[in-house]
Amino acid sequence: MKSLLYPVRNRFRDERKLDGLWRFSFDREEKGEGDGWTKGLPKSAINMPVPASFNDFFTDKESRDYCGTFWYECDFYAPAKQEGKKTYIRFGSVTHRATVYVNGVEVGSHEGGFLPFVLDVSDAVNFEENNKLVVKANNELDETTLPCGNVSTLKNGKKLVKPYFDFFNYAGIHRSVWVMSVGEECITDYDVITETVGDKAVVKVRLEAVSASGKSLKGSAYLTDRSGCQICDAVFEMKHDEEKDVYSGEACFEVDEPNLWDTKNPYLYGIEFDLLSDGQEIDSYEDKIGIRTIEVKGTDILLNGKPIYLKGFGKHEDFDIIGRGFNYGIAKRDFECMKWIGANCFRTSHYPYAEEWYRFADEEGFLIIDEVPAVGMMRSFFNFMDAGKGGKYTYFFETDTVPKLKENHLNAVREMITRDKNHPSVISFSLFNEPETISTFAHDYFKDIFEYARELDPQKRPLTGALEKTSSPDKCQCYPFCDFISLNRYYGWYISGGSELSDARELFIEEMDKWKALNLNKPFVFTEFGADTLATEHKLPSVMWTQEYQNEYYDMNFEIFDKYDFVKGELTWNFADFQTSEGTFRVAGNKKGVFSRNRQPKDIAFKLKDRWENTNNL
Repeated sequence: MKSLLYPVRNRFRDERKLDGLWRFSFDREEKGEGDGWTKGLPKSAINMPVPASFNDFFTDKESRDYCGTFWYECDFYAPAKQEGKKTYIRFGSVTHRATVYVNGVEVGSHEGGFLPFVLDVSDAVNFEENNKLVVKANNELDETTLPCGNVSTLKNGKKLVKPYFDFFNYAGIHRSVWVMSVGEECITDYDVITETVGDKAVVKVRLEAVSASGKSLKGSAYLTDRSGCQICDAVFEMKHDEEKDVYSGEACFEVDEPNLWDTKNPYLYGIEFDLLSDGQEIDSYEDKIGIRTIEVKGTDILLNGKPIYLKGFGKHEDFDIIGRGFNYGIAKRDFECMKWIGANCFRTSHYPYAEEWYRFADEEGFLIIDEVPAVGMMRSFFNFMDAGKGGKYTYFFETDTVPKLKENHLNAVREMITRDKNHPSVISFSLFNEPETISTFAHDYFKDIFEYARELDPQKRPLTGALEKTSSPDKCQCYPFCDFISLNRYYGWYISGGSELSDARELFIEEMDKWKALNLNKPFVFTEFGADTLATEHKLPSVMWTQEYQNEYYDMNFEIFDKYDFVKGELTWNFADFQTSEGTFRVAGNKKGVFSRNRQPKDIAFKLKDRWENTNNL
């Protein structure tokens, strides 16, 4: 079962999280397999929380910066009631790759550290007994991985990861792990497409299922309002697709006077799918959906047919101690901060986030630009400097690593869209961040990526990708693929910062005039702009890194945004300070946050709040 549906528990399905304290061991000498760790870790293994990054729990640098293979282990009990059903292990993510064993039997592997994978462990499980789950993971990077980077070896023999991106290479089991049981005939996927026609909404659904017995199947779907009252239902035949070996069926509902999902009223309907064989229900799946439309028309982004201006942030899954591990408390605080400041949107820079973020956004009414982990596609250990200033070219898409990179990229796009396609909060998919785009090699590479994404998404959302300074209007080969243009620009920081801010303004206008002259008739969204700022620093007159300069920097940027009527969004970089690799350009991380790493506002937060809440055209 290659189903990425979020786990649910009902009369046909069972799920249990395996979160908690696992056993953990580094494998510096790559001896784990030879020493039998696939059957259980050695006594020297230590405790490790899951979900969480392992890095920041340690007090020694060698462990925090560990690069290579590492292992996790836990036990889980398989009750007798699961016998006769299929048993699966589902990982929300393991960064960056994993091979999984149950009772010493290899049950599968996965490449990519930011999306879920599901493994059939039915033949390896012992029922009415404890079972040993072992994960062999690895956090190394190269130019075929998403994100990209490489590994160097120090003179003492230790490996050190060298990312081509500006965030810390946190690693571990970052999201929840489930053991699940479902029947052999079960629902594996669904699509939902919503349209509005006058005072009605049309909701089209497609259900997918598998059947080991080969029996004919029927599907049914029910739509309920917020109070739980059923308002629509349909029964439909499930047809067998022999090539994919799946069954699928479709239904269509009409909803009178629908409550449309939007940022002010994120109304969610309940949806339930049932699978029937010989007239008997054999599986069920429940979820929530929103009725809304999203499209780009001319220079406008339209939500439910009305123009909307995107206000918000590029974010990171990043917090002190737990690193990139998902935590409901942190997510709650982030949404409360975004509501307080008047934001309506965020980009999942630079990778798909834990599923719970999207479910939260569905409930809270936030718009998401969902980004695949295609970052670091420029050969640079100072990617933030080279991308911010522009002008660097490293022939990245002209090497023999590209075919494997592209394979991984396509897989990540497929997994992301499959996982996130039904969330009303997701209004766009971003297919890259700051790659080299000025060659025909890049053009041909991304042409296939965008075409594949358009095929996959049933809702046909707008597609985009974030362009760095080298991707200028006269050189970029890839902006035509984007339904709206996303620009990462740092005029006044990496370009003509400090006392040269007036020059930065002129250079910014010069570039924007060139974009305007192209007459693309597309919306532009600034997906990154910001200035590193220490929350402790004040100075008159301002200097870079002070809160006064951050305010001046934003004032200049806002002036430019407001000059061009095709600018339809501003997602500042970053929501909060975050950890990066150490270096002379980073003071214990990236300090461009509007909030500190512990989610307290800097002075700029109050300027943004005033602009976003009180400016009429926003």
